[in-house]
This record gives sequence, structure tokens and C-alpha cells, in this order.
Amino acid sequence: MVRHDTFTISRHLDVLPGEVFTAFADSTIRQRWFRLPGSGASYEHDFRVGGGETARSTFTGLDTAPERLEYRSRYIDIAGTHRIVYGYEAVVDDDLRWTSLVTVQLDPEADGTRLHWTEQVAFVRYTEDGSADLAHLRGGCVLRLNGLDAALRSGHPRQHRR
Repeated sequence: MVRHDTFTISRHLDVLPGEVFTAFADSTIRQRWFRLPGSGASYEHDFRVGGGETARSTFTGLDTAPERLEYRSRYIDIAGTHRIVYGYEAVVDDDLRWTSLVTVQLDPEADGTRLHWTEQVAFVRYTEDGSADLAHLRGGCVLRLNGLDAALRSGHPRQHRR
């Protein structure tokens, strides 16, 4: 049985939408905030409609065997500097765990950008009863967006006032 969920995370960023967009588009900046957990990570990124990203790493948790992680995405829509839509797959040890459709919307605000991250996920394999999977995915997105904010602040240390 496939389990479906949707969530949205909104946050303010202290830079203009074009700078946030560049943090998604520029592979060098992107690797500062988009990371798979674990070691031996590799990344390939082609930011264009029809392009995508592949990332791989090996994660070893406490008292667990190493897991091979893989992330595969494809960009579906890139609308100027205000919207990015892409789909991705999360694979653990060669088993598809979930797939998602993500919409990132970047709206200008007087003092920066309002980012809206909406993710529609289909869990095809659960962890135990599946009750913690959405919280795990949402928490990972929050951590990733924290990394985005840090990467943007490191490029503009005087602009960040929070």
C-alpha cells in the first residue's frame, strides 16, 4: 500500500529572490546546503527543465549496518527566479522508499524573500509501521532549508539580522 502525504514549509530569507534562486541553480553554492548524510558522497547537477540531480552516499547510524543512499531528481518547471518544480526519488540500499513532487516558490518581501516549499510525497516502503516517515522527511527538509539559509548568510553576512 502506498501512503500519501503533503506538507508546506514557509520561511523568510534575508536576500532577494534571485539570490535564493541562484543557490538552487549554481552547483557550487547548492553543494554547500544540499547534502546527503553519510560519507563518500557524490553529486551531479544539471539545472534545466529535463535535467536533474543525482546524489549518492553511505550512511552508518549508531548500531546499524551501513546504508547506501541515493537521491535522483528531474526538473519539471523552472519559471524565472520565482518557481522551481521537480520530482525526486529517495532510494535506500537499491529499494525505492519514497518519491515526491516539490514546488519551491520564491516571493519577494520588503526585506528579502518568502520561500514556500510544498512537497507531495508517496511512501512506497515504510519504516516499521510508517508513522515516523513523514516527520523524518519533514525534519530533513527543515535541516536542508537551515543549510540554505546558512549558505545565503555566508555570502551576505551583514544582511542577515536574525
